[in-house]
Amino acid sequence: MSTATVKYQGQLRTLATHTKSGETFITDAPTDNKGKGQAFSPTDTVATSLATCMITVMGIASNTHDINMDGTWADVTKVMAENPRRISEVHIDMHIKDNGLDAHQKILLERAAITCPVAQSLNKDIKQVINFNYF
Repeated sequence: MSTATVKYQGQLRTLATHTKSGETFITDAPTDNKGKGQAFSPTDTVATSLATCMITVMGIASNTHDINMDGTWADVTKVMAENPRRISEVHIDMHIKDNGLDAHQKILLERAAITCPVAQSLNKDIKQVINFNYF
C-alpha cells in the first residue's frame, strides 16, 4: 500500500492525502518561485518534517524514560540556495520546557532529536543548525 497520493490541483498547488488515515494537506509554490505562497511549499514541508520528526522521537524517548516534555515546540527556518535551487540549510530552534529536567535527561532528548530518521535521511550537503533552548 502506498504512503500517500498527491494530486495536482492547478496553479502550482498539490493536494496530498495520507493513504491510511485520509488526512490531507496542500502545498503551493512559494512566491519567489512563481507561486502564490498560500500554503507550505514542498521544501517547507521537508524543513518542517525535520522538526516534527525530532519532537516525535524526543516524545518516544520521554515516554520510555518518564520525562515530561509537555510544552515543547520548535521554530523552523529554511534557507534556499540557487543553481540548482535547493535547500541549503535548515535551522531548528527547539524550545523545551524544563519541567525539572536534569543534565542526563537533556542529553537524552537532544541525542534523540539529532539522530531522528529525517535528520539521518537528509542529504549531508544540507546544513542542520539545531539549538536547544530550555525555559
